Amino acid sequence: MNQRGGRSSTSNQRRRAPRAPKTRAGTPAGLEGPWVSLRSATNHPFIYQRMIREADRAARPGDVVNVYIKDGELLGRGLYNPQSQIAIRMLTHGEAWVDEAFWRDAIARAVALRDLTRISETTDAYRLVHAEGDGLSGLIVERYADVLVMELFSLGMAMRVRTITDALTNVLSPPTSLDRPQETFDHWRVLSRADARVCEMEGFELPETPEPDLSVVIRENGLRFRVKPASGHKTGFFCDQRDNRRRLAALCGGKSVLDLCCYTGGFSVAARVLGEASEVIGVDLDEDAVAVARENANLNQARIKFTHADSFKYLRQMAEGERRFDVIALDPPKFCLSRNDYEDAMKKYLDLNRLAMSVVAPDGVLLTCSCSGLVSRDAFLQVVHRAGRQAGRIVQVFDTTGPGADHPVRLNCPESGYLKAVWARVG
Repeated sequence: MNQRGGRSSTSNQRRRAPRAPKTRAGTPAGLEGPWVSLRSATNHPFIYQRMIREADRAARPGDVVNVYIKDGELLGRGLYNPQSQIAIRMLTHGEAWVDEAFWRDAIARAVALRDLTRISETTDAYRLVHAEGDGLSGLIVERYADVLVMELFSLGMAMRVRTITDALTNVLSPPTSLDRPQETFDHWRVLSRADARVCEMEGFELPETPEPDLSVVIRENGLRFRVKPASGHKTGFFCDQRDNRRRLAALCGGKSVLDLCCYTGGFSVAARVLGEASEVIGVDLDEDAVAVARENANLNQARIKFTHADSFKYLRQMAEGERRFDVIALDPPKFCLSRNDYEDAMKKYLDLNRLAMSVVAPDGVLLTCSCSGLVSRDAFLQVVHRAGRQAGRIVQVFDTTGPGADHPVRLNCPESGYLKAVWARVG
């Protein structure tokens, strides 16, 4: 991992040290660490630049820092990056240390939750670590058969890839594959990924993966899917929609289905194979994803039509041709990347949902989703409501769901519940 040079903030340089709590007996040697002082206390894991009162000159990008509030009270410890909008990602609250035992225990707790929910009985593709939801802000880990994919969102996590890898491989049992149950694996294959935008904002670079063409076949609810974790979008597969794919399939028997922003065909394959839909069309703008979607249809011996097209334009064409579908799944990419994108993102959600409603058959089903953490459930429901009014349709929401149990939400960080899935009958 290469760290890029970043700008410094003179307003955060040390003017006076905060009044730290008394050193306790048994404090691990060398873990006293640099400090940052906040203007006020918060229970949220994100500490933004504007919330910092002072920062120790000794604090370096990627360091674990002691975080204090007024009067020298220790709030906790987190990963520091003065050049990021999120200056500190809190890892602990109180006096717990961030040492090797911390990483091992945090990973073990995350794995234990997945064991508790018995998720591996139905799939070997799921999220092992859900960032803030598992108390590890800036880190996502997903499992695909014998492959572990780390998606990094912070410099501090990128600097600790080896530590995290060691913790994962020490905690996890030897890998298995539902698609190749007779095969034995002597080790986990581990790779790290980060979005180019994140690397630029956080100031780090990752080395090129030694296996750029890595692919693996996973199983989900009896279905087979090809995953390309080194080259696909995000980590190569959308584990968060697993439960929603199964549920949608139950509504598709003998019906026509349109899967918009279909990526590698998860909803399409589930609708056709599990749901026994009479017709399924998948649409996506990513040509590489469409190619994998076609392969996934073949893996499951399913007849599905996949189209490389922009979903906005495709819906307009369908509306002009008066084509209607009994069931529509709409799972667009993350429109709202930052607070500055919010208004534009809401307009896109409104337009796309209005267009989708214009091609839903009378009393048909619309599953519409948002994976933007900055868009609340209530705000998204308002968009769906407005889209229905503009389309002249009666929208009956009969449920709202999210991701599966492998995407836990900590209530001090509502953004960790990023996925909203709205189920509606459209009259």
